[in-house]
Amino acid sequence: MHIVLTIPNLSSSVGGPATVVQNLSEQLVSLGVSVTVMTRTVVPGQSEVLPRDQTVDIVHIPGNGERPWRSLFGGLLKAKMGPDVATKEETIVHNFGLWMPANHAVASVCKSTRIPLVCSTCGMLAPWALRHKAWKKKLAWWLYQRRDLSHAALLVATAQQEVQDIRRMMPGKNIAVVPNGVELPTVSQRSVIKGQRSGVRTVMFLGRIHPVKGLKNLVEAWHLVRPSGWRCILAGPDEAGHQKELQAILQSRKLENIFAFPGLMNDGQKWALFRDAGLFVLPSFTENFGVAAAEALAAGVPVIATKGTPWEELRTQNCGWWVDIGIEPLATALREGVSLSDQERFEMGQRGRRLVEEKYSWPQIGRDMLTVYEWILGKGPQPPCLCLG
Repeated sequence: MHIVLTIPNLSSSVGGPATVVQNLSEQLVSLGVSVTVMTRTVVPGQSEVLPRDQTVDIVHIPGNGERPWRSLFGGLLKAKMGPDVATKEETIVHNFGLWMPANHAVASVCKSTRIPLVCSTCGMLAPWALRHKAWKKKLAWWLYQRRDLSHAALLVATAQQEVQDIRRMMPGKNIAVVPNGVELPTVSQRSVIKGQRSGVRTVMFLGRIHPVKGLKNLVEAWHLVRPSGWRCILAGPDEAGHQKELQAILQSRKLENIFAFPGLMNDGQKWALFRDAGLFVLPSFTENFGVAAAEALAAGVPVIATKGTPWEELRTQNCGWWVDIGIEPLATALREGVSLSDQERFEMGQRGRRLVEEKYSWPQIGRDMLTVYEWILGKGPQPPCLCLG
């Protein structure tokens, strides 16, 4: 079996999808699968989230337009698979994302070569996502995106919430529900009492500084609660100048000394932040999964997340708060979270870590995805994660 993972961009600023491709490729290789990752040539000055396993074949395609991707991707695929690419029954292309010219080019090549296409929609069919740049997406939907999805052998969602979003747009399609995985930090990377060294407790956010993340609501919720002895770190790359908008609000609320924007984090910096965080907050309007929430739980940090994310387990497993979207619900959860003792937050975090160990570890995700590929190729039974259309 040869799996070709395609994604328009593996820049570290992409966030979740790039991390998924990195870790999924490594897990598949560990299971004996031949894996090629195809992505755009990185823009100078940007870092990439590349597979660490040297046996993963990585191919960079220059540019992001449809024509170079269609010709170069098709040519490279045929060169790797041989001239009889259309008869290679054990090849699957797994494409991540929608809307981009590169995504469309990959779908076009798969259709012409009759290679099965699996498509991870990455939350891009959620109502909020469709409203963002709506007219461009409506045009793209009718020009090519709906057709590309209809020709896919299978669509992949990370949670039932995303299944509903896909069903609304593509009724009748087969969908596999495979959550994203997360690395588990060692016990030594976590401290029992968060903030014990400085005496100041930390609420943490990790992700793109982007309007979809609901950070304005978080700022206003903090303004209502104003927890004494706490600070807030908003870590991640700024997009479209949204950080300046937030900083202006913080200044008007006299909170500029409470919030910090450390920018993009590497792995070591990220886990160091998790180690010292007392709470993690994900106030997003929409998330197909929310990898950072899973990472926080893996690090033993209780999570506050909105119902725009698929994290109902925060409530059912008593490892955080799953609240309505908006300022007041966030303020209520924040008030409850900071009022707990350090020991109570620690115990809540341990329940979250056990949840991640049982359900969201990468070895399990890799095995689940492999059963999906085998089913598509007719080499295995129908996997339990499959929702037939």
